[in-house]
This record gives sequence, structure tokens and C-alpha cells, in this order.
Amino acid sequence: MTTTTRTAAVTGAVGAAHVRVEGYDKVTGAARYAGDIPFADLAHGWLALSTVARGRVLAVESDAVLAMPGVLAVLHHGNAPRVDGEYMSMLGPPDPALQVFQHDRVPYVGWPVALVVAETSEQAREAAEALVVRYEEEPHDVAFSAGRPGMYTPENSPDMVAEKGDVEAGLAASAFVVDEEYTTPEEHHSSMEPHAATARWDGGRLEVVDSNQGSMWVADELAKLFSLDAASVRVRSEHVGGAFGSKGVRPHHVAAAMAATTLDRPVRVVLTRRQMFTVTGYRSPTAQRVRLGADPDGRLRAFDHQADCLTSTVKEFVELSAAYGRIMYEADAHRTVHRVVPLDVPTPTWMRAPGEAPGSFAVESALDELAEKCGVDPIALRVRNEPAVGPVSRLPFSSRNVIACFDEGARRFGWAGRDPRPGRRREGRWLLGTGTAAATYPSGVAPSTAAVTAEADGTYTVRITAADVGTGARTALTLIAADALEVPPERVRVRIADSDFGPAWVAGGSMGTRSWAWAVTTAAGALREQLALGGDIPAEGITARSDTTEAVARLTQKERHSFGAQFAEVAVDVSTGEVRVRRMLGVFAAGKIVNPLTARSQFIGGMIWGLSMALHEEAVRDQATGGHVGADLAGYHFAANADVPLIEADWVDDPDVDDPVGIKGVGEIGIVGAAAAVANAVWHATGVRHRHLPIRPDRVLSAGAPAEGDGDA
Repeated sequence: MTTTTRTAAVTGAVGAAHVRVEGYDKVTGAARYAGDIPFADLAHGWLALSTVARGRVLAVESDAVLAMPGVLAVLHHGNAPRVDGEYMSMLGPPDPALQVFQHDRVPYVGWPVALVVAETSEQAREAAEALVVRYEEEPHDVAFSAGRPGMYTPENSPDMVAEKGDVEAGLAASAFVVDEEYTTPEEHHSSMEPHAATARWDGGRLEVVDSNQGSMWVADELAKLFSLDAASVRVRSEHVGGAFGSKGVRPHHVAAAMAATTLDRPVRVVLTRRQMFTVTGYRSPTAQRVRLGADPDGRLRAFDHQADCLTSTVKEFVELSAAYGRIMYEADAHRTVHRVVPLDVPTPTWMRAPGEAPGSFAVESALDELAEKCGVDPIALRVRNEPAVGPVSRLPFSSRNVIACFDEGARRFGWAGRDPRPGRRREGRWLLGTGTAAATYPSGVAPSTAAVTAEADGTYTVRITAADVGTGARTALTLIAADALEVPPERVRVRIADSDFGPAWVAGGSMGTRSWAWAVTTAAGALREQLALGGDIPAEGITARSDTTEAVARLTQKERHSFGAQFAEVAVDVSTGEVRVRRMLGVFAAGKIVNPLTARSQFIGGMIWGLSMALHEEAVRDQATGGHVGADLAGYHFAANADVPLIEADWVDDPDVDDPVGIKGVGEIGIVGAAAAVANAVWHATGVRHRHLPIRPDRVLSAGAPAEGDGDA
């Protein structure tokens, strides 16, 4: 029998920095992404998207296209295979956009109306661009604004409204009141690797090689859409070049499966950058009214946050921006409300820190305004309103170390030497300022399954339908398995992203690593018990399996969250309106840090996105056409290397005692509060509040910079 011996050399893998186990393959090109993997007899599909914002398809004139070189088929609502849209997936009701080519209705610009399939991608693209689609166009509405007609509060979810106490009475009795509107624009994921899927039939099974956040999720939905037995669909997604919420089940999956079925050969569909702006989801614009009422010392009497967003006419999706304050600040009276309006636009979706990213901008900006009115330091104000239990739920926190984050961050950032008065620091034409904000994001866990095998050669193989979307999850699971098995990480091989490995949570909601780790440690524990019985390991190995459904269900109700404190220093050019972030610091309380190397990368990546959110990102819709202006990475601005300053991220000790490893989650907390910290720093530099993102140079110039010490403009 192969034995394992616990020594100092093989303990403590969790918590020690470790390079990515697949890093060498990625930098040498050996790692292949979904659009790179070769298949014999591969055909290529190219989506044709609607050019009108509302109406119906009158005709798809495919005859001329079918005569073009290499063209094999043109699928559309008149000839495509039928699918079943009446089902419940592992993440809820399906998106009607997945029912591609099932009817002639067009609900928005970018709705898939046809798939052209050809021998090469170049032939497919040329034919798709030549395809003539005739429409009956109808008037459309894409204009979003706060409180516009048609706005409503959904009644089918408890997340939409939360109330405690009398907000209006609390505001009336307050010595200081902040009542302001904050807006954020439409924002897009734009991951480096485009969405790609290849479908083929192999031995009676539909196989899909994909770039996704959860292979089991994609397999489950495809099986139900095509009325297949679950065992008849296999989805694999070995390497993923970014996702951020966008790589769930999308129309290109369905179109590829339809074409593979029709042609009986493998078909690959890869989206273009422009198509990703309409086919793969985005963050809804928001309009948020925040009202805060406080005593003279800054203690909150009333907290009111009303958040408006948009959705499509085909599926209701709500950006839960107002949920942020339900966790962060104590007040005698709380009210948070979400409203949504359906417009002729694509359906929004989850995007890194959904809800918390835009919600924290509004709330943390309003807290800064309240601190100014009260004459209280912004950090002291936040500490003064720290809750002992959930401000609305009254549930205990699993842990809450936000004050420790502020203490450490303030010390390292040099906050104590800050002159609180705005517009006081200047270097030539640059006004300088510093700002801060808090951060929080839920720390959830979902049932998952895993299998761990002791191989005859003394190594171990972990199999789990996890997804590594660039976060380092594969490496984290290797370290977790090594500690659970009490062997060096080099003896552990982790295989992921294959739906045949069984149900597991997706890479999303900052829940992936925690959910998968629980399943892996449970299976590893069961395997060690089997190995303790003695005996030789056969050639096929010895395997133990786990299912954490019951263990997760036994968790007691608590407020489970990661927390953080964000700090930023900016310089504002008084002549051009340019804002340059000079340095950022984030200190987080995010559970046990499995791999400091990749965790720090996640924190910093989120903070950079927050900088980009504050100063750059803004998707603009043409009211006349209903489509985007500049739907590419030239027209959609984001932070480039030259925009990113010295960024530091660190953490305080914060293990979750209810988790087998102590994990919470690090994927999204880094972006939360970052935009508010930058915006608050711009106020400190100029004395002018910017409540509408992004803080563009034209907005800085039009607002003007007041004379020294003038304060708000």
C-alpha cells in the first residue's frame, strides 16, 4: 500500500504563496482555450444579429448566401430545430434569449436572427454580413432615467424591499440630512477571451467544448432545451480567459448545438467583440436616491436607499444596488427599495459585484457627504455607525472586521495627517485629494460534489466541476486538497470543468472556491478513512466521493460577508479636468486566504476595475437606433496600464469558523467601494461633488473648481 507521512515539508499549503499550477502552459501557449481546440471536419457558425430595436422579421433572404463559397446552412426561425423553454435550471427560470430562432419577434438590437454556417470562419462571416434580413419595424424605447414612466417594484422576490422603523420621522428629527441622487452608466464585462462554443455529437451524446463559468450549468440547460437526458450532454471548459458574470448559457451555445444537429458535424461559434456587447449581458445603468439623517455627532437616525435600473422586455433582471446598506450601517430606521423598468434593450446580467459595485458608490459617497456636514472624519463616522448585528435582519455576523480594515488601512495610507478641508493641497496645476470608502460582499456557499482518488503511484487526483476563470481556482483547490490529504501539492492533480464530474456550484457570487473546497475536503477526509484501513491500492485507484448538500443545509442563519476598506489619492488637473489616481490601498477581511499570490491579484484586479468604473467606463446608447455608440474597445473606454498607479492590497486575519477551511471569498470584494473612494478623493481635491459616473474631464470642467476652502459646488 502507498503510505503518506505528515512532515513539516508537506503541511501548511493553504496560506502559502504558490504559482499557478497551469501557469507554464499558459505562458508557453500549451494551454488551449475553447476557440483554439481542433476538431476533425469542423464547420464554423457566425451569428447574424438584428439591426432594429423592435419589430419582427419579415424575411430571411438566404438563397443568395447559400450559393456563396463554403456556405453549408443558414438557420433562422423558419427552419431551425425546436427547443423547449419551459423548464427550471439550477439558477432559476431560463432566459428567453436562449430560445433562438423560435419566432419572428425582435425585442432589441442585437437579437440573434440567423446563424450562417460555412467551412471556414472567414466564409461564414462574409456570408453573414451579406445576409439580407427584412423587418417590420416598430417604435422603440431605450431611454432610462430615474422614476420614468413604467418603473415598478417587483413583487416576486423578498430582496426588492426591506424596511425597519419610520424613515420619514427619522429624517424629520435629524440634525443633518443628505438627500442626493447618484447615477452609474451601463457597463460591460469585455473579458479578454471572447465567448466561444463548439458542439458535436459523439456516440449519441451532445458534447460541447466551451468557455464558461460552470460546465454543469451549461450542460443542464442544454439538456433541458433540447429535451435530452442529462447523461446525454457533456460540457468541458478547461481554460477560461475571463468571465466576470458573462459566461453563463448564451445564444451561441444553443445555435452551435442546433447547427451540429442539423449538419451532423462539429460546429464552432465564436462571438466578436461587438457581438459581446449585445449577446452576453452587461450591468444596467442605475439611478439611486440616498437619504441619510443623523444626529449632531453623526449617528444615523434614518437610512433610505431607492435604486432604479432597467431590464429587457423578455426577462426581468434587477441590479440589487440597494442591498448594500442593509449590511453596512446601523440606523433607527432603514428602508431600501428596488425599482425596474422594461425597455427595448438586451437583458442585463450579473457583473463583478452585482448590486454592491454601483450600490457602494452611492452609499459611500453619501456617507462622505454626511461626514462633511457633521464635521466628522469619514472613518470615524463609519465606525460610529457600525452595527453589532445585521442592521435589518438582526442576525449575528459570522465575523465582521471592517474596523480592523480601516485601522490598518489608515495607518498604512497615512490618513491621520490628512487636512479634512477640500481644495487645500496643490502641486502646480494639480489639485490633490484623498478619499476612503468601506466595502462588503456576501460570503455564500452552495452544495457541490467532488471525487478524490488515491492512485497506485502515490499521487492523488481530484475531480470536480469547478471553473477557473482566471482567478487561480485550480491552484487554490490543489493547495486545499494537499492539506486535506496531508501530502505535498506536487502529488495532487486537480481536474476541473467537466460536467461528467457531477454537480458543483459555478464560478460566481464569490462562492466558487468556498463551495468546491468544502466538497474536496469532505471527499479527501473520506478517502483518508478508507486508506487507514490498509491494503494495496489497485491500478484503478481508490476513490471517495462527497456531496455537501446536507452539510450546507445545516449552517445556522448568520450574516456572512467579506469586508474591506478602500483608500485612494487623486490629482485633478485644473486646466484640463483630467483626474489621475496616484495610489490606492485596499485592506480586506475576506476569510482564510488560500493562496496569497492569486488572492492579491484578485483584490488588485477588482480595485483597478473600480478605478475604471470611477473615471472611464460608460456604454452609450443611440436613442434613434436603440444600439450602442462605439461597441468596441476603442469606443468603450476602460483603464489601461498608463491609468493604473501603485495599487496595494492586503488583508487582516478573518477566518470563517463555520467553514472547513475558513474561506469566505475574494473575487468581488475588491471592486466594491473603490469607485466611491476615488470620487470622495476628487471632492477632497476640488471641493466639488461628482455624483454621476464616470468622472470625465468635461464633467470636472463644467462643475468648476471653487476657490480654496469654498467646499461644495
